[in-house]
Amino acid sequence: MKNIAKTLIIAGAMSLAASASHAQVVVRVRPVHTETVVVTRPARPTPAHVWVKEEWGPRGNAYVWHGGYWAAPPRRGAVYVAGHWRNTRHGYVWIPGQWR
Repeated sequence: MKNIAKTLIIAGAMSLAASASHAQVVVRVRPVHTETVVVTRPARPTPAHVWVKEEWGPRGNAYVWHGGYWAAPPRRGAVYVAGHWRNTRHGYVWIPGQWR
């Protein structure tokens, strides 16, 4: 909980602007998760579940770091592709992970 609050403060202090064309949060400086986090994965619910790593996610007009979780693929053979930062002419936007 302490890490989340610290991340919110850091993210909130950054210069943020909303991009009307994509309805995404745009940041001029990418947030950095500075603290080492030890992740203890809970037991896998079923053999089909895939671990989705910790990543950034938009919340309001900022990005926050959220923990990993087990997810069931939406279809057989689906592969989870992790999220990443994309540099645009207005700043950086987070492209969330997705199933392919």
